[in-house]
Amino acid sequence: MAKVNVKDLLEAGVHFGHMTRKWNPNMAPYIFMEKNGIHIIDLHKTAVKLEEACSALERITSAGKKILFVATKKQAKEIVAKHAQEVNMPYITERWPGGMLTNFVTIRKAVKKMNAIDKMKKDGTFETLSKKERLQVDRQRANLEKNLGSIADMVRLPSAIFVVDILREHIAVTEAKKLGIPVFAIVDTNSDPRKVDYVIPGNDDASKSIDLILSIVGDAIKEGQSQRKAEKEKSKEEGEKVTADADKDFEEK
Repeated sequence: MAKVNVKDLLEAGVHFGHMTRKWNPNMAPYIFMEKNGIHIIDLHKTAVKLEEACSALERITSAGKKILFVATKKQAKEIVAKHAQEVNMPYITERWPGGMLTNFVTIRKAVKKMNAIDKMKKDGTFETLSKKERLQVDRQRANLEKNLGSIADMVRLPSAIFVVDILREHIAVTEAKKLGIPVFAIVDTNSDPRKVDYVIPGNDDASKSIDLILSIVGDAIKEGQSQRKAEKEKSKEEGEKVTADADKDFEEK
């Protein structure tokens, strides 16, 4: 299980909230103090909540399930994409496709369209099109890749979503809640933590803060994946042993 160092959180600026006039009163339990018109987040509570979130994420991934990462704000996009790719998880860093979760069948059709275009290019069908048609297909493929490329391999709904900035990604949060999909999120002082299942109180604007939290989360997911791999290898070994024993018994008979 992940152990969070409060000093690391402090150095990354995780404690800096928004200006006091922008606060959400429901974040009061996670606020340590006010300084120069800015709310300071209680990092001891952040550490506890981050460890709770990591423990849950580890359980989810140890069961072989997927977590969808969502962050479309400029300072978070590349960081989230990097960490999601490291643990082989789907992610959305461009515009959230409306109905991504609640109308997943339609989203899958768009992904299939993208895959169909790829197949056309492989089997030579693409070359039989006119120059104008090829240009149109290429544009369509580029748009699909931009919006859906990172979820092309996601054949079913995720078991959880991880969000950076629940105000900006409110549609994603709403869709997940509607379907009963657990929401993990970095929640700043201007947001309502009641909309999130696993709240990580912290600065969701600074790249250092986001990077540190995602790094810790990524380590927890890797641990879950390692457990999954170890269990599968153990099951395989046990299966091979049973088969070997059965063959031995058959030969003796």
